[in-house]
Amino acid sequence: MLEPDSVIALCQSFFWQTLTLLAPILIAGILVGLVIGVLQAATQIQEQTLSIAAKVIVMGFAALRLLPWMIARLLDYSRELISGISQGIGGGL
Repeated sequence: MLEPDSVIALCQSFFWQTLTLLAPILIAGILVGLVIGVLQAATQIQEQTLSIAAKVIVMGFAALRLLPWMIARLLDYSRELISGISQGIGGGL
């Protein structure tokens, strides 16, 4: 049976990994949105598809560029989790 401390440790580890993996992609999207927003305000162009298309392209490129790093992080986390199961849940984390 899982102890409450083990469940909390597993959840914290999961959320930290999720944040670590998604933060670079989200930051890229936020920065592009900010730059496009400033340019749109300066030129008074209010085209929404310009902002969305730029964000999708940059975030897709960032995801592809970071994919090897993301896979390595996920494999390390999976190994830790599986070794934790063999030692008793939470013991390997």
